[in-house]
Amino acid sequence: MSTTRRGFLTAAATSIGAPYIMGANGKSGDRLPIIGEGQHKYEVIHDWGELPADISYGNCHGVVEDAQGQIYIHHTVNKDSKSDDAMVVFDSKGKFVRSFGKEFKGGAHGLHIRKEGSQEFLYMCDTKRGVVVKTNLKGDQVWEIGYPDESPEYQKLTKNKDGKEVKIKYTPTNLAIAPNGDIYVGDGYGSSFVNQYTKDAKFVRTFGGGKGKEPGQLNSPHGIIMDERGKTPMVCVADRSNNRLQYFTLDGKHSHFVGNTNLPCHFSIRKGTMLIPDLAARITLFDEKNQLIAHLGEGPENWRALRVKTRDNFTPGKFVSPHGGIIDHKGDIYIVEWVEVGRVTKLRHVS
Repeated sequence: MSTTRRGFLTAAATSIGAPYIMGANGKSGDRLPIIGEGQHKYEVIHDWGELPADISYGNCHGVVEDAQGQIYIHHTVNKDSKSDDAMVVFDSKGKFVRSFGKEFKGGAHGLHIRKEGSQEFLYMCDTKRGVVVKTNLKGDQVWEIGYPDESPEYQKLTKNKDGKEVKIKYTPTNLAIAPNGDIYVGDGYGSSFVNQYTKDAKFVRTFGGGKGKEPGQLNSPHGIIMDERGKTPMVCVADRSNNRLQYFTLDGKHSHFVGNTNLPCHFSIRKGTMLIPDLAARITLFDEKNQLIAHLGEGPENWRALRVKTRDNFTPGKFVSPHGGIIDHKGDIYIVEWVEVGRVTKLRHVS
């Protein structure tokens, strides 16, 4: 879908360490870019959120919204950041609330939020330490899942470059949770399996893997979500290196594929609409039947080169490398991007 640009905006911050001011995207009187059409039209607010001067984003990987409308950003922490906190929390207007999570510096990746009884919990993947962690909203740990030694697949050995036998690689990237509380972890940067656990972090099974294209095989299951829009909940995997979505039953059996994505990273679903951050410079919206609604903010083909540059190299209204995203309770969209200087964009729904 084509996009429409109104006016021009400049970057909110051009130097690492300077605070990013919500909505400060252009000169006085400039109008923010508008992308999309019809019922899916959005005003683009780049560098959303009043980031404190002592925190500098690294790669921004995950974003969720809690029941109070607060927005959580999971980032790897920039090398020049004075603070090592990898989680930053804002209120709905973009005002800084708190930060925490020093232990996730360099590894902050997948992020999921879930209400359990009267309390909400965060589930986080750390690619540096190779763990999945459950915490409360203040970052206090409940449990941690490490290498899946219980899985027969991960009991197999491989040889490293020196010829020594070692465990196969495991690097969890994202997770999903079934209605019964079972947890599905995508080994997106490791051996391309999905590992299933009970709500108490007890191992159940492993499926996927193979790094192939055949049904049931996955090649970088980078993102994962529990799709409950149909009659039966299903596990939907962002099979990124295969440029497709792949659906599985809750017991890990292949169901079907969905295309029309470009290096899909993760998901958000609200009121039947599925949001997919496509790493190759756009976001994708599907309807409840996974029919394409729109590709929004499609960026340039040289997005890989741009992701290590400053904001001066970013085009207003265009994405560079969307990595995570949510549709909030108002229908607005938040996108976080895999760029070295960090980037959080709010798409305010205008129609």
